[in-house]
Amino acid sequence: MKLSTGFDISASALSAQRLRMDVISSNIANAETTRGSFVNGQFQPYKRKMVVMEPLQQSFSSVLSEQMNGSSAAQGVKVTRIKEDQSPNKLIYNPTHPDADANGYVNMPNVDVTKEMVDMIAATRSYEANVTALNATKSMFIKALEIGK
Repeated sequence: MKLSTGFDISASALSAQRLRMDVISSNIANAETTRGSFVNGQFQPYKRKMVVMEPLQQSFSSVLSEQMNGSSAAQGVKVTRIKEDQSPNKLIYNPTHPDADANGYVNMPNVDVTKEMVDMIAATRSYEANVTALNATKSMFIKALEIGK
């Protein structure tokens, strides 16, 4: 196992959580956007986006065999894609809105600001935990170097 493995794992998680916070911020900013995209000659409301993450190592057995052989593959997490939430949009009655249909309903984005704020808190806490892990790894390196003094 390389000495920098802890740094690599924490760095990949920090990057993934930062991207997750960016996507959540975009969702919150577009929570009222009724003209998010132009499809088939009509404006469609913004669709909530979600970050999909996967581990760099797929199974315990592959990690174990690599460690037994003395080799070390990349470890940590990676963002595989950003997908759109397929939940239905909200219909709000507002006949004065410029995008209201003939019955006075507006097709609003499927973004729930409360849910986004909860996700933002979770992403922030995960980011902070990875910073703490990174600092702990750094502290162990410093203590190991002090042994030689």
